[in-house]
Amino acid sequence: MLINKTSPKPFYEQVVLGIKEDILQGILQPGDKLLSVREMANFLMVNPNTVSKAYKTLEADGAIVTVRGKGTFVNELEKEYRNEKEIEKVKKQFQSLVIEASYLNIPKEELASWLNETHEGLGGVDNES
Repeated sequence: MLINKTSPKPFYEQVVLGIKEDILQGILQPGDKLLSVREMANFLMVNPNTVSKAYKTLEADGAIVTVRGKGTFVNELEKEYRNEKEIEKVKKQFQSLVIEASYLNIPKEELASWLNETHEGLGGVDNES
């Protein structure tokens, strides 16, 4: 995971997305221990408060769990869990992205192919029945 210092996305969000991506790709497995806040901050060359905020966000999302005195670990990914509040937030972000893409004359088929490529690259689960 790397931090893009020129990205408009806040550093803590980049850490959150980077760890979630590593979990989805199987790079991080349930039970794996993460670097401490200080170690991760040194590794990424960011302020420890940035990593702390990212870890708190990931913990609130249920992606990681901190055991006092032991460390921070990847949590078991619950396949059935759906956070409807977060899903609504993602839906609104997706709608904004589609509006921007449409404004740039990107065809729906191209957008769909991007979605499929990204989803497959993350080992996405198809919930089709």
